[in-house]
Amino acid sequence: MTYSEINFNSKTVLITGGAGFIGSNLAFHLQENYPLCRIVIFDAFVLGHFKNLRGFKGEVISGDIANAEDLARLEKYKFDYIFHEAAISDTTVMDQKLVVKVNTNAFRDVLEFAKKQNAIIVYASSAGTYGNSPAPNSVGEGENPENIYGFSKLMMDHLAMRFADENKMTIVGLRYFNVYGEREVYKGKIASMILQLGLQMLSGKKPKLFKWGEQKRDFVYIEDVVQANIRALSAKKSGVYNVGSGTAREYNEIFGNLTETLKCHIEVEYIDNPYSFFQKHTEADIALTREFLGYEPRFGLEDGIKSYAPEIVSIYENHIR
Repeated sequence: MTYSEINFNSKTVLITGGAGFIGSNLAFHLQENYPLCRIVIFDAFVLGHFKNLRGFKGEVISGDIANAEDLARLEKYKFDYIFHEAAISDTTVMDQKLVVKVNTNAFRDVLEFAKKQNAIIVYASSAGTYGNSPAPNSVGEGENPENIYGFSKLMMDHLAMRFADENKMTIVGLRYFNVYGEREVYKGKIASMILQLGLQMLSGKKPKLFKWGEQKRDFVYIEDVVQANIRALSAKKSGVYNVGSGTAREYNEIFGNLTETLKCHIEVEYIDNPYSFFQKHTEADIALTREFLGYEPRFGLEDGIKSYAPEIVSIYENHIR
């Protein structure tokens, strides 16, 4: 399914972090729907994995967005669009200097590159910018990050909007909520709880939830995240927009849906939460995303888990970790 009137068959597209979860799904969406689109993936292959790109027919460059020499490899191209997905996305990384360097400082270099290229840029922000502010979460309200990851993304948002205004560029930031779906397995310990719970259940282990499973999150299926990215290229105006389902669901509901879909009837084990910065309730206010991007979620939680279930089973059966 396509989400834009843009004919990408005549365009050149850069995807930083293109071997990762979201980046690889974007790459295959473009390849499958626009076979003549020239797609260039730039990835450090830290969280990204070559197996996410099996079947990819475009170009791959190994590089670090925080390294000027690596970024210089991209100067020979003329990009129409840039999807900037590369980042340190592990929210448990506590090295503040490193996270700000890679996520925020390097982003300015990417923006300068986009300016030289006269390219429209869409970048990954995060619901981590809201911290534990009251839900529903709205852009410009209650932005109080609890960890360095969320802080680095909030600083990216401020930088992007200043840069767009000063340079009359189109720049769109997408605040992803809890994304799950195909090609996330190589994220390891930071893969979605939907994948991790599913694998625990299939292996016969008691799935673990933080006490007492009443925490709420906005879970958004990968296909809707791809939709938001593609639509963002035609945004009515530069801005930062939430990307979620628009509905928060309890962890206990996730467990119940997986139990029904995977046919695994196992008792849950409730454990203490070791994280002081844990978000207890997130829910995306997507009114502006609908208005300015034309975004409309296609997958509710039940549909998303049903669509994802075959891959969860395949990951388990093939011992992919």
